[in-house]
Amino acid sequence: MATPNLTRYAWLSIAAALATIGMKTAAWWLTGSVGMLSDAAESIVNLVAAFTALWMLTLAAKPADEEHAYGYSKAEYFASGAEGALILVAALAIAWAAVQRLMQPRPLEALGFGLGVSVAASLVNFVVARLLFDAGKKHGSIALEADAQHLMTDVWTSGGVVAGVGLVALTGWHRLDPLVAIGVAINIVWSGVKLIRRSFRGLLDAAWVPAEQQLLREVLAKHAGPDVEFHAVRTRQAGARRFVSLHVLVPGQWDVARGHQLLEDIEREIRAAVPNVHVLTHLEPLEDPRSFEDEELDRPEA
Repeated sequence: MATPNLTRYAWLSIAAALATIGMKTAAWWLTGSVGMLSDAAESIVNLVAAFTALWMLTLAAKPADEEHAYGYSKAEYFASGAEGALILVAALAIAWAAVQRLMQPRPLEALGFGLGVSVAASLVNFVVARLLFDAGKKHGSIALEADAQHLMTDVWTSGGVVAGVGLVALTGWHRLDPLVAIGVAINIVWSGVKLIRRSFRGLLDAAWVPAEQQLLREVLAKHAGPDVEFHAVRTRQAGARRFVSLHVLVPGQWDVARGHQLLEDIEREIRAAVPNVHVLTHLEPLEDPRSFEDEELDRPEA
């Protein structure tokens, strides 16, 4: 589950956005490049996205309460969805500005200094993006991963812009600047689409990823046998949290203490195999036909 400490990464992203906005605006002002103007505009989107991530991380860290018994961890999916939407908006803005410049090309100025400033801004974004990626993977935070993806999109955008401006300087063909900007816009659309799809998947209570499901199967296989069976095994994820519920079938003549000890062992081993997981088990007798009537999500009517 996201913790208050994760917000420091959001503040780092905010600081990076503020720094790069200033640097890229200076590069645009010096060169007059529409590509660099679009790049600076995307950094403004980065700033909005970073504040959104900060808000959602703060909300996701709130403890469970009576109205939200399973906590607020799904708030991170709203942050990643917003990041994806903002990436699409940035791509459209870049394409629009580039088309206008394509129709009315103009010479660029102070290319050397402008390119240097743009490259420096890209390095800032790259370093911060790598830090956010690592923190997102370590803590299972989709909000941090989405913010990192957004910053890496900015890095690719800046790379394309720098390449376009550099080609203009070498060839003197001013339409290369907006053409490269359009190409970059098309390329980053896919990043936004992937983030939005992943957010919807999380909000729809998607199952664990295959690697985590394999770890769960390995734990259950250790206990399965003639006297122990499992069914109705269901997994879902919500931000950094994982949830699993399962029915454990044992001989009816087992006493409560023995059955309870088995469930305690299974739950402990699942928590050890998959971090930050909530486990819910239900004990049933193997001999009772009713034990097999609730394998599906909804039990059939009597």
